[in-house]
Amino acid sequence: MSEQKIKKIEREFEGIVVSKRMDKTAVVLITRTVTHKRYKKQYKMSRRYKVHDEKNECREGNLVRFRECRPMSKEKRWRLIQILK
Repeated sequence: MSEQKIKKIEREFEGIVVSKRMDKTAVVLITRTVTHKRYKKQYKMSRRYKVHDEKNECREGNLVRFRECRPMSKEKRWRLIQILK
């Protein structure tokens, strides 16, 4: 039986940079709308991700796309792909 390589599906997100105070790290905020299962009310949930920015390109307020990667520090597990806006 031959072994097949299984490609890991890497998650990608888009969000807005809210902090750029650390070197080579940006904090990106993602807001999503969720519907309550029982009451069917929609509400917003947000989460902040620490993203690795190797060249220190992005600034606060930029819309960026980032992807999951290997752990780079205790909380940083995402890599910047591109700056959209």
